[in-house]
Amino acid sequence: MLEVRDLRTYFFTDRGVVKAVDGVSFSIARGRTLGLVGESGCGKSVTALSLLRLVPPPGRIVGGEILFEGRNLCELDEEAMRHIRGARMAMIFQDPMSALNPVLTVGFQIAEAVLAHERVSRREAFERAIAMMREVAIPDPERRARSYPHELSGGLRQRVLIAMALVCRPALLIADEPTTALDVTIQAEILDLLARLREQFQLALLLITHDLGIIAQTADDVAVMYAGRIIEYAPVREIFYNPQHPYTRGLLRCVPRLSHPGGERRRLETIEGTVPDLLHLPPGCPFADRCPEVQPICHDGEVEMIELAPAHFVRCVARGSPIRPRVEIGRDRGRTSLST
Repeated sequence: MLEVRDLRTYFFTDRGVVKAVDGVSFSIARGRTLGLVGESGCGKSVTALSLLRLVPPPGRIVGGEILFEGRNLCELDEEAMRHIRGARMAMIFQDPMSALNPVLTVGFQIAEAVLAHERVSRREAFERAIAMMREVAIPDPERRARSYPHELSGGLRQRVLIAMALVCRPALLIADEPTTALDVTIQAEILDLLARLREQFQLALLLITHDLGIIAQTADDVAVMYAGRIIEYAPVREIFYNPQHPYTRGLLRCVPRLSHPGGERRRLETIEGTVPDLLHLPPGCPFADRCPEVQPICHDGEVEMIELAPAHFVRCVARGSPIRPRVEIGRDRGRTSLST
């Protein structure tokens, strides 16, 4: 369904080049969920926007391929992309109040998605909007369709965004932090809804989150991202029961637990240090300055991804990853090599 190869999205600022997404590769099959996880600022949302070719200036896709249903989206013009966004690929954004227009009813906004991609009457589009609201378990959809976003709860607004994304029956759904700011009960309902809709419509789902609990509950495969790169990629059970990268292990240790073996009380563990500045990435592995297993060779150059076991990939010198000399892309060279 979707295959991303060596995707690179850079932001060209007055201070220098920010490598927000730097050589990312992954794939998602129909009916499967890939969880993209990592700290805030690691490049998860920019990856999602890159897939839809919605990266805001001064950001540009400078390299790589986005193969969707056999077509390289990086080579399409804007008119062709408009036919794909919303129809074949759709996205659920983080904040429903920012994503929804406050002066239009939610039913009208869902119907607009239908009118933008299909030749149907306004009445038929509105009926499909109501049917999709019913599909995502919004109670009394006929009445709610005439409500404005501020008249709905956070959970209902999130369901409206899901209805808007799915009303044209896309093949790929991108969910960027779909449970942000929702309480635990509503969060569970939204996740169950996404799982049911994925199975019902055989969607390929890219789930972006920093919550490992959500990943454990929902994902089939997991890509762990750090400083614009995927540093570990594996089936979900491998990530939780056999993590190989020191950063992945650190994330798992940071998850709060109600109890520990033997009933002892422990302080919440943390990963020492801070996330590197993407404007001034250190040579070698970007996690080296925070890594408890760091070796001198970790600072020598770019660390390659290797396959440790079937479908389990890791980018770590301690696990046998090779090093290649790091090539810096200058500002002028970067601008001339941009691709849209």
